[in-house]
Amino acid sequence: MQDFIHNYWENQAISHGDSHEASWGDKYMIELEIETIGSEIPVDSTVLDIGCANGHATFRQLEQRKPRKIVGIDFAPSMIEMAIKSKNKMGLGDEIEFQVGDVRNIEQFSDHVFDMVYTTRVIINLPSWEQQQKGIMECLRVTKPGGTVILSEAFWEPLQLLNALRLIKQLPPLEEHDFNRYMKKEKLERFLSSHGLNYRCEEFSSIYYLGSRFLRELVTDVSAYPGYSNPINKDFFELENRFSGGGFGIQQAYIIEKS
Repeated sequence: MQDFIHNYWENQAISHGDSHEASWGDKYMIELEIETIGSEIPVDSTVLDIGCANGHATFRQLEQRKPRKIVGIDFAPSMIEMAIKSKNKMGLGDEIEFQVGDVRNIEQFSDHVFDMVYTTRVIINLPSWEQQQKGIMECLRVTKPGGTVILSEAFWEPLQLLNALRLIKQLPPLEEHDFNRYMKKEKLERFLSSHGLNYRCEEFSSIYYLGSRFLRELVTDVSAYPGYSNPINKDFFELENRFSGGGFGIQQAYIIEKS
C-alpha cells in the first residue's frame, strides 16, 4: 500500500514539474488552503510544511507571510528535487529549506523546534487510523509549547453529505482516491480531546465544494470541461471568499494549540 502511494506521488512530481498540479489539479482549492494556513502563520516564526510536494505553496507562504524560516518536507524524493531546483532558480537562501521526510517519523528534528507545523492533505495518505495518529503526534512533538499545528485534511462526513445531495439528483457518488483514507471528524476530535488539546475547525471550503462538486453539474455541461477546468468553479471560489459554512467542505483545517 505504501509503495503504491509513494509511487503515485513520485510520478506526479515527474509529470507536473513545478506546477501546482503536482499536488492537486484544483487550483482554487489550493488557493483556499494557502490563505487559510497563511492567516495563522505568526510573525517572525519558524514553520514546518509537511507534505510540501514541489514547494508551490511553500514558496507562496514565504513570499506572503515572511516567516523567519520555513522548512518543507515530503516523502517523495522527486518532489523535493523539484522544490530544491525551484529554490535555486529563485536565488533563495537559508530562509527556506527542503528535505525528504516522513510525517510518521520526523527523525531529522528534535522536540519543540517549530512555532507552527502544518499538513496539507498528508495524513490522509496514511493507510490506517493507527498510522494517522502517529503522524499527528509527530506534528505535535516537533512543535514548541504554545505553538500551533494545523491539519488541513479531507474528511469523510462532508463527503457523505455531498453524496446524499448527489443521490437526490441521481448523480454518481464522489469517491476517495485509491491513495487516500479520509479522516472522520468525530474520531479526530475524540483523539484530540483525549490528549487535552484545544482546537477549532476552520471550515474554509464548504461553499466551494457545494458549488464545484454539486451545483455545477446541474447548471453546466460538465462533459465539456475535463478535470477542474469548468469556469463556473471560479464563481464558487469567489463566493467562498465571502461566505462559508454548511458542512459540505471535504477539505477542512483543524487548528490545534499545543500547551
